[in-house]
Amino acid sequence: MATDEYNPLDYANLTKNCVQELMSRGPYSLELPDPFSGSGVYALFYTGTFAPYRPIRSIEAAWPIYVGKAVPPGARKGAKSSGPSRALFQRLREHRDSIDAADNLSSDDFVCRYLVVTPLWITMAERFLIENFQPVWNVCIEGFGLHDPGSGRYQGQRSWWDVLHPGRSWANRLKETRTRGEADKRVREFLKNHKPGTSMPALNADPSRFMEDDED
Repeated sequence: MATDEYNPLDYANLTKNCVQELMSRGPYSLELPDPFSGSGVYALFYTGTFAPYRPIRSIEAAWPIYVGKAVPPGARKGAKSSGPSRALFQRLREHRDSIDAADNLSSDDFVCRYLVVTPLWITMAERFLIENFQPVWNVCIEGFGLHDPGSGRYQGQRSWWDVLHPGRSWANRLKETRTRGEADKRVREFLKNHKPGTSMPALNADPSRFMEDDED
């Protein structure tokens, strides 16, 4: 019999509440009809027929292919917010554009859940989601959330995501050191050991481990 005192206001339980609330929202199309203000966390779910992603196809939007965060402008440098922003809306719009730029994906095959969150909880909630779901685009095929590095910075290698889903014009300027076949194999091997269930898993990670901020 558990004897630990439950404190609904400690960091772990508050973060779990954020995640559970996120997973109760939507799901929504990536073609968001109206801009909205705020920063927060989000999850993308795949509903299409791309063969390597068959094990994580999630019509019920229970198992994300990617999770992320959108923080207020200047947050990483400790700057005060200059007012309401559309950070979360803009981040989702960027993701829609990246997906549609790929030659083997369509934003019509994705849905999302998102939650406007007080900035204090954003990073913890994002890391908690990654720990629990181990989304393919976060921990196996990295690079989806990258931005154009800009002129003079195209000496790096193309990300796993851009190898498997070519099409972003700026990514084509990066060095191609990996093959599409290698990326495909990487996904299939990963999913052999990370088989999702048919519903959202128990949220068992300890959010207190995720309190240090990071950069995308």
